[in-house]
Amino acid sequence: DSRSGSEGTCCEGGEGDDSLYPIAVLIDELRNEDVQLRLNSIKKLSTIALALGVERTRTELLPFLTDTIYDEDEVLLALAEQLGSFTVLVGGPEYVHCLLPPLESLATVEETVVRDKAVESLRKISQEHSPVDLEVHFEPLVKRLACGDWFTSRTSACGLFSVCYPLERWVTHFRTLCSDDTPMVRRAAASKLGEFAKVLELDYVKSDIIPLFTALASDEQDSVRLLAVEACVSIATLLPQEDLEALVMPTLRQAAEDKSWRVRYMVADKFSELQKAVGPEITKNDLVPAFQNLLKDCEAEVRAAAANKVKEFCENLPEDSRETIIMTHVLPCVKELVSDTNQHVKSALASVIMGLSTILGKDNTVEHLLPLFLAQLKDECPEVRLNIISNLDCVNEVIGIRQLSQSLLPAIVELAEDAKWRVRLAIIEYMPLLAGQLGVEFFDEKLNSLCMAWLVDHVYAIREAATCNLMKLVEKFGAEWAQNTIVPKVLSMSNDPNYLHRMTTLFCINALSEVCGQEITTKHMLPVVLKMASDQVANVRFNVAKCLQKIGPVLDSSALQAEVKPVLEILATDQDMDVKYFAQEAISGMSPFWALLDARVKQLHAPSFPSLAPGITLHLSSSLLQEVHF
Repeated sequence: DSRSGSEGTCCEGGEGDDSLYPIAVLIDELRNEDVQLRLNSIKKLSTIALALGVERTRTELLPFLTDTIYDEDEVLLALAEQLGSFTVLVGGPEYVHCLLPPLESLATVEETVVRDKAVESLRKISQEHSPVDLEVHFEPLVKRLACGDWFTSRTSACGLFSVCYPLERWVTHFRTLCSDDTPMVRRAAASKLGEFAKVLELDYVKSDIIPLFTALASDEQDSVRLLAVEACVSIATLLPQEDLEALVMPTLRQAAEDKSWRVRYMVADKFSELQKAVGPEITKNDLVPAFQNLLKDCEAEVRAAAANKVKEFCENLPEDSRETIIMTHVLPCVKELVSDTNQHVKSALASVIMGLSTILGKDNTVEHLLPLFLAQLKDECPEVRLNIISNLDCVNEVIGIRQLSQSLLPAIVELAEDAKWRVRLAIIEYMPLLAGQLGVEFFDEKLNSLCMAWLVDHVYAIREAATCNLMKLVEKFGAEWAQNTIVPKVLSMSNDPNYLHRMTTLFCINALSEVCGQEITTKHMLPVVLKMASDQVANVRFNVAKCLQKIGPVLDSSALQAEVKPVLEILATDQDMDVKYFAQEAISGMSPFWALLDARVKQLHAPSFPSLAPGITLHLSSSLLQEVHF
C-alpha cells in the first residue's frame, strides 16, 4: 500500500527503522488526497527532517519534495516558508545548496504569493552560502530563472539580483528584464529597481540604473510606471544633491502629472518620503507646486492621498520658510478641501488637519484653522466629525482649553446627541480629558448633564462607555464631588421603568464603588443594590448578585455579614436558573473572606481579649481585606 511505499523510500535499511514509523506516516500524509492532511505534514517537515537525519534529508526527503512540487497553493506556500529555515536540517551552510532545487521549482509556480515566499527563502539562504557555493550553485539558478520561458520565473529572478556578487555583471540581466515583453516582468523589475540600486556603486547607479528608472517611469503600462515611483525614493536617497535635479526631478515631475490617476496617487502616497529624499531646496522649488496640484487633482482618490500627507508635508518643510509656504501655498488648498464633494477626501483631511495647529502656532490657529475645524465638526459625514473630535488635544495644546471651549464646545455639545453612535462614543472618550482641563465648575455647568444623558442611551456601547467615563471623572474630581453630583443621579435610575436603565445603575455602582470608597459605597450604594434584589426582571436580579460580589471588597465587614450574605442566600434559591447560578458564584467567591472573618471574630472573642466588645467586628474590614482578594 502507499504507506509501505513511503517506508520503502525513506525508512528501509539501517537499524531503528521501527522508530521512524511515525515519520513514514507523516510522509504518507504528504501524498494524501486531503489537502489539510498534506498541509499539516508540510508544517511538520522539520520534525520529519530531524528524524531522518541530515544525510537522508538531503538524499531522500528533498528530492521527494522537489518531484512532488505540484500541489494546492496553500501547501506550496507552507513548503516555501519551511525551506527557508532548513539549513541546519541539511547539515549546515556546507550543504545549503541542496535546498535550491525545490525552491527554484517553487519560484516558477503560477501563484504570486508562493513565488514571493520562495524568493524570500532563497534570499535568506543566499546569506548562508560561501562565496564559492554562491558562484557555483546560486548564481546559475538566478540565470536560469532570468532566462526562463515563463514570465513567472523571470519575475522571481528580479528579486534575487541584489544578493548576487559581483553585482555589476548582473546589471545586463536586470536591464533585459526591465525591457521584457511581458508587463508582469517589467512590474517585478520596477518594484525591485530601488533595492538593486542600493547595493550598487554610485557610478553604476548613474550610468545604468537611472536610464532604467527613466524608461520604466515612461512605460506604456501605468502599473509599471507607478512602481517606478517607489524606486524613485530609493534612488533619490543614493544620489548627491547636485545630481538630483538633472537625473531624478524630470521623471518625478512627469509622474506627478501622469495621465493615469493611479500613478499620481502613488506620487501623493509617497510624497513625504520623496520630500525627505530630495531635500529642502528642491522641495521649495519643485515639490510645493506639485503638492498643490495633487491637492487639487481631478480624481478624489489622489486628493485624499495628498490630503492625508498635509501634516507630514508641512512638518518636513524647511523651518526658515515653513510658515510662509503653508500660509501662502498649502492653506488655500486645505480650505477648499474642507468643503470637498467627496467624503473620503474630507475624512482624510480631518484626520491630520488638527496637527497643523502645533506647526502654525496660536494666532494662526485661532484666525485660520478654528473656522475650518468648526466647519468640519458640522460636516454631514460622521467620519469627518469623528476624526476632528479624536484629535482635539492637538489644538488644546496650542490655544488652551478656554479658547477651545468657547469656539468648539457648542459644536461638541451638539455632537453629543449625534444620530451616529460612533460619534457620540468619540465624544465620551474625550470627555475625561476635556473635563480635567475645563475644571469642575465649568464641567458641572456645561457638560455634566450630557454625561448623565449618555447613561440612558439606546445603544449599549454608549451606556457602557458612559459608565467608564463616570469612573474617570470621579478619579479627577474626587469622591466628595461624586457624592454630591453623580451618585444621587445614578441611584435615582434604580426606579426607572426601563429595566435596562436599572441595570445601568448596577454597572455604575460596580465602576464607582472602588473610586468612591467604603463609606459612600456602604451607606449610599449598597441599600439600593439590596433593594434591587427583589426586582421583577431576572436580568436585574442576577446582576445584583454579580454587583454584590464586585463591591464586596469595598464594603464594611458588618454589612457583608448582616446584609449581603442573607440576600445572596435568598437569590441562590431563586426560581430563575441564571439568578441562582450567579448568586452561588458570588457566595463561592466570597466564602474565603467569610471564613477568615469568622475565625478572626472567634479569636477576638477569646479569653485572652476580655476587654474587646463584640461591636469591634464592625471595624475589621480594612485589615481583613488586605489579606483576602476576590
